[in-house]
Amino acid sequence: MLVSDFDFHLPEELIAQEPLADRAASRMLVLNRQTGSFSDDQFRNFPEHLHPGDVLVLNNSRVFPARLFGHRSGEHAQQLSPRNPASREFLKGRVEVLLTRQLGNNEWEALVRPGRKLGIGEVLRFGEDAGALEAEIIGRGQYGERKLRFHPQPDFFERLERLGHVPLPPYISREDRSSDRERYQTVFARDRGSTAAPTAGLHFTPEILKQIRAKGVEIVEVTLHVGLGTFQPLREEIVEKNALHIESYEIDDASADALNRTLSGHRRVVAVGTTVVRTLEHAARGTGKIIAGKSETNIFIYPGFEFRVVNAMLTNFHLPRSSLLMLVSAFAGREPVRKAYEHAVAAQYRFFSYGDCMLVE
Repeated sequence: MLVSDFDFHLPEELIAQEPLADRAASRMLVLNRQTGSFSDDQFRNFPEHLHPGDVLVLNNSRVFPARLFGHRSGEHAQQLSPRNPASREFLKGRVEVLLTRQLGNNEWEALVRPGRKLGIGEVLRFGEDAGALEAEIIGRGQYGERKLRFHPQPDFFERLERLGHVPLPPYISREDRSSDRERYQTVFARDRGSTAAPTAGLHFTPEILKQIRAKGVEIVEVTLHVGLGTFQPLREEIVEKNALHIESYEIDDASADALNRTLSGHRRVVAVGTTVVRTLEHAARGTGKIIAGKSETNIFIYPGFEFRVVNAMLTNFHLPRSSLLMLVSAFAGREPVRKAYEHAVAAQYRFFSYGDCMLVE
């Protein structure tokens, strides 16, 4: 299976650059995975597609301001010759860091730019006053990611909130704004740890959740902290040769019990987002039942995968050639998804994080 099989043409103007003023005003393409038929709808009508006894599963991970801009401190940096014209600007150039996963109390996996100029042992500084942060590069990953160790600070996350920027995806071609701190976050976000929003959840409002509960639908939450495993591009053309990065997740006892009762009763599990799908399907591997607890996953779902838990899925529209598009294709079928995406482009749906959504049922 080739990654290019999951390519499609997307006009740039269909990539949503701004969120809608009303979260629930998004359009929703409804795809029937049994027949392959689809229809246009509005997310505001999402509760009408749910049935009493369904369980709706949300990812409650919270996005934190994971993008930092700083400069080289000079410590352990490779010095330039005074004769080099670039020496005058040495240490003055901006360094960008995207924290992707916490590895320990002070250690993080990160993407760093400009990566080629920053070697192991070099120290980066973010901010100039007493509230600054400093991090040493202590390792390098297979695909250029770095391992950073921050100098210990008891108020690390408070400093990060002040210095950091909302980690908007690169296809949103503008700087982040203060409004993104609220809008690039679900209304049910609780557990800090994501470097990208679980975007299918961005459409929900407290009113929509109230309507869903009123229909006799149980809402449960899991946590998967979104990182490189969700948004890193695939590097190998043959799908099966790719491996995803590890992401951390947690399912508490109450959520696991509710999900297992639903599975035993042959009722529907409706997943909000690909992160929920990956969490549930990984947690049920081996036994077919949801195992509670904290764990990690790099599960890669592509056509041919056997789903054990999820019966319906709400998801945003995904990038061409992405692992997320492959997951949706595994769930609904490659050809039905291809036709649905063709229709979405022709009907000028808004794509990606701040865009519209698709319900596969």
